[in-house]
Amino acid sequence: MWGKRYSPEEIISKLREAEVYLEEGVKVGEVIRRLGVNKIIYCRWRQGYGGMKVDQAKRLKDLEKVAALSGARQQRTRISHL
Repeated sequence: MWGKRYSPEEIISKLREAEVYLEEGVKVGEVIRRLGVNKIIYCRWRQGYGGMKVDQAKRLKDLEKVAALSGARQQRTRISHL
């Protein structure tokens, strides 16, 4: 069974919550348990969203959408020229 998909805003909120726990001296394993995610997901979130603010995450998401649309247009152009 697959878990919940979190929005970038939710991820950043969870990472901030984790930072508070870690500053209080809670071990990483316990922080992950409290957040309700596994270690791989937590590490992936820190790699992708660590240190970001919500507005930065929204901008990143918008840029990724634009890049995906641009890539799709280029792909259609290549196919039409064949």
